[in-house]
Amino acid sequence: MLVTGTAVFAACSLAGGLATGAGMLVGARLGQGAGAALMAPAGLSILTTSFNSGDDRNRALGVWGAISGLAAAAGVFLGGVLSQGPGWRWVLFVNLPVCALILFGAYRLVPGGRPAARPAGFDIPGAVLATGGMLLVVYALVRAPEQGWGSARTIGELATAAVLLVAFAIAELRRHDPLFPFSIFRVQGLAASDAVQMIAFAAFVSVFYFLTLYMQNVVGFSPIRSGSAYLPVTAGIVVAAGISAQLFARIGTRPVIVAGALIAAAGVWYLSRIPVHGTYPENLLPGLVIMAIGIGAVLVSVTTAANAGVPADKAGLAAGMLSASQQLGTALGLAIFSAFATARTSTLLTAHAPRDAALTQGFHRALLACAIFLLAAAVIALRATNTRGEPAASPADTYASPGQVPAPEPAD
Repeated sequence: MLVTGTAVFAACSLAGGLATGAGMLVGARLGQGAGAALMAPAGLSILTTSFNSGDDRNRALGVWGAISGLAAAAGVFLGGVLSQGPGWRWVLFVNLPVCALILFGAYRLVPGGRPAARPAGFDIPGAVLATGGMLLVVYALVRAPEQGWGSARTIGELATAAVLLVAFAIAELRRHDPLFPFSIFRVQGLAASDAVQMIAFAAFVSVFYFLTLYMQNVVGFSPIRSGSAYLPVTAGIVVAAGISAQLFARIGTRPVIVAGALIAAAGVWYLSRIPVHGTYPENLLPGLVIMAIGIGAVLVSVTTAANAGVPADKAGLAAGMLSASQQLGTALGLAIFSAFATARTSTLLTAHAPRDAALTQGFHRALLACAIFLLAAAVIALRATNTRGEPAASPADTYASPGQVPAPEPAD
């Protein structure tokens, strides 16, 4: 699965870089999403089933969680460098050597493995219902500011999405071989961990989005300068991830998640106060560093907590849920917070406010909403697993009784 997903991602990256029109580019991006959907769960499930001891597992999951946040921050910087330098196509071409390294490492380092049982069949109706429902939710939220939140079209789209998702849940509960077995939620704290991941990425990626617009459209930064502004974020994530991984063995993951979400919320709140004529050292840097420390702690801790007590045969499902939470959070966050910003800016422009002031006020509204979401993540994290990096449990132990913390499986 890892090799297949990487090959698909590489081929579609090449097609996107060579795109001759918008349709070809959008199609290539769709293919990239399919490849990434295969890569991420496969990679994380390989990791969780390869490390059994607590210390090794903490370090491995810590690195994975840190890379998730680090890649988002580094990608903004590299995107600015590539776009202003060789051109936007290289944002896609740069994936090719990276994918080649992944394929080389997969064959040299990862055991081939084999399925534990012959699959009964692929749940095509479940896949269609789940994907269609989530896509329609995102589409409705993106279009709502133009169509109107109370318009019949917006209400109809959201209602249809709800029907599709309810139908998905009913279909999965009735199938013998569901795409998504709801029994995995018997693993204590799994749902809370995934919810925190979704909310954290909704806020985290949206902060990058709005601050980049602010720096380029209001303050006048170039793409490279805007990207360089996030370099301290990468450093903060690395430091916070290293410290957090060391804290797991002492206090567990739950306090680290809660503290990290509160710290990140404070940093984003500071950023929500940016003035029209702001400066980087005074108005952006402090908030970015504070946010990075909090987000670094959250991502590492959530990755560890979401995989605690999950048996080896469900590692792929747990990894897929965490990846889906991240992607869905990103999509929903941009849709929701962009609606807040657009509504505020449009109102001020209608009242003949200066363009820069109207844009900044819209960013204020969106960033403040991001901070509130992170506070909500801290509350939800109180229900997450407080693991110290225990290895996965056996399937029998995990599903013995709903809500019971499974006993860890002894290392081989």
